[in-house]
Amino acid sequence: MGRLRAVRSRRQWLLVIVTIVVATLGFYAYQFAVVGSAYVAHMLCSGVFVSGRTADAVSDPDLSADDLAPLRYVSSHIDSQSRVVTAHVLGVARRTAVYRDHLGCVVSDDDRSGSKTAIAPSHDDNAIDASEDRRLVAAMDWAFAEPDPQHLRRTRAVVVLHEGRLIGERYAAGFTRNTPLIGWSMGKSIVNALAGILVGRGAMSLSAPMSIDAWPTDDPRHAITLDHLLRMSSGLDFDEDSINPRGGVLYMLLRTPDVPAYAESSLLAAAPGTRWRYSSATTNVITGAMRRVVGEADYATFPRRALFDRIGMHSAVMETDADGNFIGSSFMWATARDWARFGQLYLDDGVWRGERILPQGWVTYSRTPAPAAPDRRYGAHFWLTIADGYRRGSPGFEMPADAFHAIGHEGQFVTIIPSRRVVIVRLGLTRSAGAWAHDEFVSRVLRALGD
Repeated sequence: MGRLRAVRSRRQWLLVIVTIVVATLGFYAYQFAVVGSAYVAHMLCSGVFVSGRTADAVSDPDLSADDLAPLRYVSSHIDSQSRVVTAHVLGVARRTAVYRDHLGCVVSDDDRSGSKTAIAPSHDDNAIDASEDRRLVAAMDWAFAEPDPQHLRRTRAVVVLHEGRLIGERYAAGFTRNTPLIGWSMGKSIVNALAGILVGRGAMSLSAPMSIDAWPTDDPRHAITLDHLLRMSSGLDFDEDSINPRGGVLYMLLRTPDVPAYAESSLLAAAPGTRWRYSSATTNVITGAMRRVVGEADYATFPRRALFDRIGMHSAVMETDADGNFIGSSFMWATARDWARFGQLYLDDGVWRGERILPQGWVTYSRTPAPAAPDRRYGAHFWLTIADGYRRGSPGFEMPADAFHAIGHEGQFVTIIPSRRVVIVRLGLTRSAGAWAHDEFVSRVLRALGD
């Protein structure tokens, strides 16, 4: 009898353990399904209604350039009239993305996504002067070639400026000079510009503590400054590489209605200024602070009035969360030519056609290595070096010492080289590490222009 009870007890405990394991796996499977649905809804909405591409071009699994190939298990539906995209997994984990004029798409489950409006962009003729240099043909051919079918480059757009003139431009099939493309983390460099404009106006300070309600004066986070945030040295504990659907970057970007508030909730892991750690949360703390500084009445139109329209970036769209906060860390769209305009602004020390947009010295500050950054790799929301996954690192392909970059996920680049008076934009969908070698492409372009 005792042995029978022991067996029954073990079986009961085994059943309990199995139930817990199954429940846990089911919970996380559902959470990943929610993230997948949110991502598909958002990217399909933006691809169709911001970029102006067809739904098949964005999501057809038979196309090698399919934006959503890793998430083919997610079903979607587009309501073109209402400009709404719904995605789900087997009828559950349903998420909806809604397009708003000039603010792009937002994932939302309620009516907050429609609470913000923006003025229409102006359409004055402020095009980049075009005079294509035929010496760049070979470099362009290299950029769009696919030497390894197992590791595709998927270059979508390349623009080269020299002395402010457009001397090289090419697009993959299905893309044109009028196609806005996502820059991912290149949006962080846009936030650098917006912060610089506010610092120039005296509305923000690099050295003063950030005025954030979640960080009162007796909170050690109160010591964090705008300079700490721009240099990725805030000390906030945020895991940029986390794939946890209940926390980290995926949750912040795709599931929380108030992105800055989520970013501000990060705890302090190191004293501000003492540790460098790349983090999208720090950028979104800045955009939340901008909202308080600029004010509710002007916030939705601030990027366009302060920057985009002033330098002719009329295609630019910075998307928001459901509460109307700009997600400057990640969701920023513009044509290749408009990304090039942004690079030209920094090449010309923050001056656009005689008008100073950024304060004197801001560009120098932006490209000065952050004291806590290892190997002098990072400035203030600009990269000073290229990660190993995007560089050949071979002799003969060295990047000029003064080059600095806006860099985004999947191989987005705006490279600025003051010594050569060159801006190079490369946009693509590079998912395989090592498939795109940006240092080699830059070297090929510079060789074409001569020493």
